[in-house]
Amino acid sequence: MQIPAQNALQKLREEHKLFAPLFQHGSLLVEVYKPHGQDHQTPHTRDEIYVVISGTGNFYLQGKIQTFQPGDFIFVPAFAEHRFQDFTDDFATWVFFFGPEGGEKEEA
Repeated sequence: MQIPAQNALQKLREEHKLFAPLFQHGSLLVEVYKPHGQDHQTPHTRDEIYVVISGTGNFYLQGKIQTFQPGDFIFVPAFAEHRFQDFTDDFATWVFFFGPEGGEKEEA
């Protein structure tokens, strides 16, 4: 299975949405996300990973802010407060939700 980033972004444009589900297998759900102006998302009930497709900006995660750029991998545990901030107009990212509701248990 392959989904080119340009095809995923075209689906968003056609549906006039900020995010679109693209693939699901077992607990894995893959979406593409492209907010406009501000990121208003709230914490999610599952662990998630972002892989930045395009654009730059800052990422807020539970009180800490880090810059991001294309290709960056960002892990967010379930229920963590997070959002993209000060991002460029071309910002878009893959989103991978996985594991059980409540997130996976950390190994000791």
